[in-house]
Parts: sequence; structure tokens; C-alpha cells
Amino acid sequence: MNSKDDPSVYARMLTQAREQKALIHCITNYVTANDCANAILAIGASPIMADDLREVADIVKISKALVLNIGTLNSRTVESMIAAGKKANALGIPVIFDPVGAGASAYRNETTQRLLHSVSMTIIRGNLSEVSFIAGLDVSTKGVDTAEEDSTKDPVAIANKVAKEYNCIAAITGAVDTVCNGSRVARIENGTAELSRITGTGCMTTALVAAFCGAIFAIDLHSAANVAKSASAYFDASIAGIAAMGIAGEIAESSVQEKGTGSFHVALLDALSKLDANTFMTKAKIHEA
Repeated sequence: MNSKDDPSVYARMLTQAREQKALIHCITNYVTANDCANAILAIGASPIMADDLREVADIVKISKALVLNIGTLNSRTVESMIAAGKKANALGIPVIFDPVGAGASAYRNETTQRLLHSVSMTIIRGNLSEVSFIAGLDVSTKGVDTAEEDSTKDPVAIANKVAKEYNCIAAITGAVDTVCNGSRVARIENGTAELSRITGTGCMTTALVAAFCGAIFAIDLHSAANVAKSASAYFDASIAGIAAMGIAGEIAESSVQEKGTGSFHVALLDALSKLDANTFMTKAKIHEA
């Protein structure tokens, strides 16, 4: 599968996500759990939001991808994340980590480092401040958004450093999105500023990435004979999931015009649910270096 300069690869992944209907296990932010579940459903996959330590390993076993999101951090779910992540690693199931607010507090920083050292992450998806923290840089994280002081940092260099250090795919989302696996770099120019005006769009993007990864796992690219192939496919899945959110945002903005953020929120889910391969092909703005 060669995605360079070929948007049809990502469009086919959208079709696969709808066909496979993969179960996506999310241990996530309770502020955005409903939106993440609906985004996964809208793209054609199936969500399960299980976070109790007594069941997470069992849920992982029947799932095709795992999301770990520290948005509403608490000590109970940290232990669940580690248990679920270790089980996913043992089974070869892709783990997508969203380090929401990394850099904002000592506890959040310690937890981020603990998760990174306990679980092998397939994909790390965050904003520039969050991923800069993981890269070991001084950051000015303010809440869950990229700090203005961090906006001059080089996302390609930072994503490349994180990808190599953690042997993962690093995705930094913003006005222009950057995806890197240590050797390949892609930039995605889809999206709208309206996505930053409602809560949860970053978490939803992580959930979409997981849905695309889950479809890959479901078609057995995770087997030992296909490790290199699956790693490349997960890179493409990261791009597809991020671009899907950006494209849906553009469609939603166009459909609601001046109605406001509540209407945009509903229209965003509508756009995701109606997104098809032809629309993806027509609207995707993906450039691989």
C-alpha cells in the first residue's frame, strides 16, 4: 500500500472502516466520551467506553483498537489504562494515546511519562504543546489548547523526535496537521477554526484515528508476517482519521454558515456520518514529504 501522492489510499481506508465495523475500546475523557462514541459510530465503527480495572483486559481482548485519553485525569482510570495498554500490547492491538493537557500539572506530567514507559504506543496524537512536552521541551501548556508561546516550535522536528524516541507514529494537530513515523512525514491542510470553538474535537480526532486503525487490525495486517506492512498502514490510518475530521469540519461550516457553534456541533457529526470515499478524494489536502 503506497499512499504517497495518492489520496485514494485514504479513501479506501474510509470504506474499510465502514465495512469492518471494528470495536474500539476507549478509556477517555468523560467530558467528551459521548462525542467520541458518536464520532466512532458516524465513521462506521463501534465504540465501547469501559474504564473499570476489573473488566478492561477482557474488553481489550474483543476490541480492534484501544484509545487512552487523559483529559479528565484520575488515579482510578490511570491503573485501568496501564492494564488495558499492556493487554493490547500483548495481543498486538494498536494503542492510540491522547496526552490531553500534558505539561499543565505535575500529576499530569508524571502520568504521561508513566503511561509512555508502561505501554508501547502505536500512535501519539496531541496538539503542539502536548507533543512538545513528550519530546522533552519546555512548554507553556494552558489547559487543553496549544499555548501561543509554543506556536513557533517546529512540529515536524518535534513529531520526528517523538516518533523515533517512542518507536511510534506521532501526530500533531493544529491549523496544519503533521504526522511522522521517523522516516515519513505528511502534512494535512484540511479543517476550519470552528473545530477549536467546540469542546472535544481533538478527542474525537483521536477516536477517528483509532477507528481507522481498528479496521486495519480487523483485516489481519497485525500478524507477525505483516509487521512492517501494518506499521505503514497505521501511519496512513493516522492521516485518514485526522483528514476525515478536517473534511467533516469544512463541510459542517459550509452547511451551517452563521448559525453558531451548537449547529456546527450537530453538523459535524452529520458530515462524518455522510462522508464517503468520493468526497474524501475530492476534498483531501494531504501532502507527504
